[in-house]
Amino acid sequence: MGAEIILETRDLTKEFAGFVAVNGVNLQVERGTIHALIGPNGAGKTTCFNLLTKFLNPTRGKIFYKGQDITAMQPADVARLGVVRSFQISAVFPHLTVLENVRVGLQRKRGGSFDFWRSRAVLDQFNARAMSLIEDVGLTGFANIPAVELPYGRKRALEIATTLALDPDMLLLDEPTAGMGHEDIDRIAELIKTVSADRTVLMVEHNLSVVSNLSHKITVLTRGRVLAEGDYETVSNNPQVREAYMGTGHA
Repeated sequence: MGAEIILETRDLTKEFAGFVAVNGVNLQVERGTIHALIGPNGAGKTTCFNLLTKFLNPTRGKIFYKGQDITAMQPADVARLGVVRSFQISAVFPHLTVLENVRVGLQRKRGGSFDFWRSRAVLDQFNARAMSLIEDVGLTGFANIPAVELPYGRKRALEIATTLALDPDMLLLDEPTAGMGHEDIDRIAELIKTVSADRTVLMVEHNLSVVSNLSHKITVLTRGRVLAEGDYETVSNNPQVREAYMGTGHA
């Protein structure tokens, strides 16, 4: 019996005024894996992510999540199904504390749109779960620090915590280690490995060291098409992949 496919695309295509950014992509992400989407600049990775999370609508093709056609759904509806995206640029409330940021994520999951106006006692019910998530991402000592004061790598960890507050089955990470130094990269890579223990992760990532250490399967895009697919050894030894990366500093 084969592995369960949690996310699938069929002939996924996106055109912008005659330019084909994503061209007939057939993607299958297996449940419980870390699946990396890589490729040189302009390969169509972020456009593909935007299609999967419904921030863009495809020109043609279909997207399925747990066998359900989600092609025509809105972003919020897809998120409610359990597909949650963490953005390339850190997306937290800068003047709220770490604890308050994670608590907002928990409020969203509960569906309490007006909890901002409720008593402190109502909001405090989320504190235990929020602190648990904060501990999971290594931010316990930062719980009462405003997000704006966090170092960049810690801010990305906070973003992952707020994403986890929505209790996703599938986590989409858009360049989670972008702009980081070695210490932060190692910390975030370890965090991704930890949070993937009971969920599926699809990530766009430029750092091939991170990709090689974390990914069970890799899809290589170039010019909007799938160039190669497989584990790191398979794709890294593919002559076409090596040629696509020539001159990008990753060959």
